[in-house]
Amino acid sequence: MEKKKVDQVYYRKFSRTAIMLLCKAISDVVGEDKVWNCIVDYTIGHAYFVRTRNLPDFDEALLRQIKERMLAIREAGTPIVNQIFTRDKAMEIIRERGMTDKAKLFRYRRSNGLNLCYLDGYYDYFFGPCLEDVSEIRLFELVPEQGGFYFLLPQAEDLNTLPEFVGSPLLRKTLEESYVWSDQIGINTIGDLNDRICAGDISDMILVQEAEQERKIGEIAKTITAREGVKFIMIAGPTSSGKTTFSHRLSIQLRTQGKIPHPIALDDYFVNRADTPLDAEGKPNFECLEAIDVEQFNKDMIDLLSGKEVELPHYNFKTGCREYNGHKLKLGTDDLLVIEGIHGLNDKLSYSLPMESKFKIYISALTSLNIDEHNRIPSTDNRLLRRIVRDARTRGTSAAQTIQMWPSVRRGEEENIFPFQEHADVMFNSVLIYELAVLKQFAEPLLFHIPPEDAAYPEAERLLKFLDYFLGVSSESLPSNSVCREFVGGSCFRV
Repeated sequence: MEKKKVDQVYYRKFSRTAIMLLCKAISDVVGEDKVWNCIVDYTIGHAYFVRTRNLPDFDEALLRQIKERMLAIREAGTPIVNQIFTRDKAMEIIRERGMTDKAKLFRYRRSNGLNLCYLDGYYDYFFGPCLEDVSEIRLFELVPEQGGFYFLLPQAEDLNTLPEFVGSPLLRKTLEESYVWSDQIGINTIGDLNDRICAGDISDMILVQEAEQERKIGEIAKTITAREGVKFIMIAGPTSSGKTTFSHRLSIQLRTQGKIPHPIALDDYFVNRADTPLDAEGKPNFECLEAIDVEQFNKDMIDLLSGKEVELPHYNFKTGCREYNGHKLKLGTDDLLVIEGIHGLNDKLSYSLPMESKFKIYISALTSLNIDEHNRIPSTDNRLLRRIVRDARTRGTSAAQTIQMWPSVRRGEEENIFPFQEHADVMFNSVLIYELAVLKQFAEPLLFHIPPEDAAYPEAERLLKFLDYFLGVSSESLPSNSVCREFVGGSCFRV
């Protein structure tokens, strides 16, 4: 079958339509009052994890019934109708159907017009319209998993192929831990967060979240020091994950364990800009492994490991050249190197170092907050907003420029970071459950500045609509060592 590639605007509609089809089938099989117990929670690779909350009888036989019902609905050809209602009428419809998370969400919506999707007696709300024709959902699969099931769909690169599902145990464990913690504090959706903001106790919530992150970082430090022979702590993760702040906070925790950490940025081992490889478009590819002087990095690390004194480089981003400024280092018994960069988990980077000398950490902002039961928040949106705010503040990069370079950044992550995430010894989730309410204050003016004729305008408009769900939170109460400070400013670290 011929490969069918689509753009992101169509693919978002496609994905919403697929979830609408799934929810309609669940409603028909188990009852509309129970469809809200099926939470579209997060993604693992190319699959949605759907959590079956408070449905003890949910089993593989029931999952087969749901799939058969989806196929029957698709074959019937009943169209999805996108209907605009006043806010009051939409509230009435969703309350009649027990959509508690959506009711809470709509309470804070200022727009008087809300789009509900309708399919043969079933209403639902999505962050954007669905396709009218459910027959577009030609390929899908439901795979049972503890606590729910995976919903597999084709990717935008080829709607005519259903990728093989590959599980990610470490990623799922990390996501599940975040879900459990969110559930414990009672903030699973934007509506829950807005309720806490209105109640006036968000400052306490910020401190609780920060304390939880510090506890986890402390546990990682203890794990590292308990492992014999570790000299190199390799930290990697996608852009805007908070790697720099994390490495500083981890270093402090390592000091409490009697260790002496030394930070090393892999960026300092960039080849000179004139020697940087080019991508398919003829532009410098700073994200491929070949952009790093791997040979020099390994020589320096082996020399340090053998007890030699080494002069470490510094990359001058203004001149595009590596420089040596007299920064020398020699490792003692309690010294550790904290190495941070996108290739940190790739053993081709550190091929000469003994495996037992390396401790690998994967860090990312894995969003645990949902819009509501059937609308998840992609972690990529969280990171994009972080980067828009940070780049405007520290690099003079406009929001439009950041948006336009984002697809290239994402391709680099898919090639150089995500394939190695399961190789980590531990995974750290840097997301803060309150942070989008803080980023809102900084991101909105930058996004509003993009004019309609700009190519980045549609994406800016989508992000502004998303941020409109949140009540704003001031950054004043953020601790100076917060990951969020890396993006909004005011960090006590050099970031």
